[in-house]
Amino acid sequence: MTGEVDRNVRFYGCECFTTDNIFLEDYSLHVRFETEQQFSRDYRAILLKLGCDTDEKYKDVIYKISQEVDRRIHLDEASAERTAAIKRTYRPLHPHVYHLEESYLTPEFKTIVEYCRNIDASKDGLLKFLEEEAAPRVYRFPVFERNFCRELVEELDHFEQSPAPKGRPNTMNHSGILLNELGFDETFITPLREQYLLPLTSLLYPDCGGSCLDSHKAFVVKYDMNEDLDLSYHYDNAEVTLNVSIGKDFTEGNLYFGDMRQVPVSEAQITEAEHRITEGLLHRGQHMHGALPISHGQRWNLIIWMRASRSATSCAPCATASPHWWRDGASRRASPKKTHSLCPNV
Repeated sequence: MTGEVDRNVRFYGCECFTTDNIFLEDYSLHVRFETEQQFSRDYRAILLKLGCDTDEKYKDVIYKISQEVDRRIHLDEASAERTAAIKRTYRPLHPHVYHLEESYLTPEFKTIVEYCRNIDASKDGLLKFLEEEAAPRVYRFPVFERNFCRELVEELDHFEQSPAPKGRPNTMNHSGILLNELGFDETFITPLREQYLLPLTSLLYPDCGGSCLDSHKAFVVKYDMNEDLDLSYHYDNAEVTLNVSIGKDFTEGNLYFGDMRQVPVSEAQITEAEHRITEGLLHRGQHMHGALPISHGQRWNLIIWMRASRSATSCAPCATASPHWWRDGASRRASPKKTHSLCPNV
């Protein structure tokens, strides 16, 4: 890991990105693919039990994996092309929402941050300002004013309806927007992370790199009755994650938490956390979680995966792998859906 951080670097990723955690949607299975021989040895029997019972189906699996690997290899290039095209062609509906202003933040959140900036601040003192969920070390607090959430969703809706190119937020969500490609990174997400979130994470997650979160990936996911309804059980490619509900009208679709990724699924204790518009849920990236199906309406969530280049803790997404920097925000995804390995949503 490097101590020097290039300001052009946007997201901290791992060397296993092109081989690990490839999600086969037809079989709800995360796989590792290095060679066809290795893949057949590790997964052919599992796939057969899941219904991949003909040579044609198996060939289709190999084809989809090759497509995904190729997408990941060329991800930075494709993202840069989309970003340039968006900058050339897209005209924002609400240009002001791209620049973070204190007026967008709730008084409660600003009070929390002000306390954290105090030299005498402590975790015990901070917890008096936060609502702690039943899941351990998951914290809730109001982040954005409701009017800002409304305007932000209007802007995202406007972008969705435009002909501008759009990237997929991660390997598990189909609907959403990469905020770096739309132009939110330097003027909104970076100051939010550095000036407002870092004081909290330094106190709450010092054992998970919370005091040195120096990069991020920010995106918005959308759940809709005609699109994604839910999200399978997974952990994030992050040391710390902030998940803020920003709209619209919806019912159900709670977030659910299990244990940290080292705990087998069969032994996990599941607890639910309600999404409330304007409020954020802050949690460790390696805390296993998923999203239950919405039953009505449309739900938008702003998600920030925060990474620490100097973190070498067990909370790191790939604690056993050798990480390196990926540039330009490179993306790496009531009972949980069944998955067959504990893999990160990348």
